[in-house]
Amino acid sequence: MRADHCFQRILLDTACGGRWYDHIAGRPAYAHAPDTVLVRAVALARAAAAGEADLATLNRQSLFWRGKMR
Repeated sequence: MRADHCFQRILLDTACGGRWYDHIAGRPAYAHAPDTVLVRAVALARAAAAGEADLATLNRQSLFWRGKMR
C-alpha cells in the first residue's frame, strides 16, 4: 500500500465484499456509499490502527477481487 487511495480501496472493497465500484454508484465513493458500508469501512480502519486487522491480507484480497492477484 503506497497511497491514501490504496487504503481507501482496501477498506471499501472489504466493506463491500468485492470491488467497491460494483456496489457503490457514483464517485467519490465515500460520498455515495450507503451508511452501512461506511460504518464497516471505519470499523476496519480502526481495527487496522489497533493492530487487529491485517492490512496486507486485506490488500491481497482486494487485489484478487480486481484480478491483479491469483
